[in-house]
Amino acid sequence: MIQQESRLKVADNSGAREVLCIRVLGGSGRRYASIGDVFVATVKEANPGGNVKKGEVVQA
Repeated sequence: MIQQESRLKVADNSGAREVLCIRVLGGSGRRYASIGDVFVATVKEANPGGNVKKGEVVQA
């Protein structure tokens, strides 16, 4: 389960290493996300030269 304030390691080629979940999308009272669900996150760690930078807000 992924909920607000969860920190996740990223496994793609976007350049982000770690993200923090800000909000789970899909309904007003939805608390948790699972595999395949969309949520809003901010980048906490990023690789130098990547497509995203630290502090960017992204959808994952």
